[in-house]
Amino acid sequence: MTNRTRTMFGPPGHLYVYFTYGMHHCANVVCGEDGVCSAVLLRAAAPLAGAGAMRRARNAASRRTSTRPFRDADLCSGPARLCQAFGLDRRHDGADLTTVSTPPAKGSLPIFIVDDGTLPPTKPGRSGRIGVTRAPNRLWRFHVAGDANVSGGPRA
Repeated sequence: MTNRTRTMFGPPGHLYVYFTYGMHHCANVVCGEDGVCSAVLLRAAAPLAGAGAMRRARNAASRRTSTRPFRDADLCSGPARLCQAFGLDRRHDGADLTTVSTPPAKGSLPIFIVDDGTLPPTKPGRSGRIGVTRAPNRLWRFHVAGDANVSGGPRA
């Protein structure tokens, strides 16, 4: 455990945000028991609302000058893109994703975990991890097969 990774050893349902390659933020949801290092990387999301705000955030974060708009499926299709779209950075590390306040409390996150009743896929897609060269045959990447919002790697 280090100061940077302390959140991953904390209680489940919290956000662990880290800065990688000196240029991108990535977000994980802590999912293990308190005291055990365990988290799941958020690789993609389907924008159900707020696509305009996500586009503006992505344009600002990537210093994009193109006038061609992002496709909705590309707004959150990758860990760095997801963080850009939701405006997540190290300031959000440790945030509780299980508490939703209505109306949103000052400083609350634009992301939280809810059960919307959607069942998990009966046969999730599996592949090697993206951008990881060590143990490439370990199928530790799970995704919704065929979903247009999934980034990189096999989608079928």
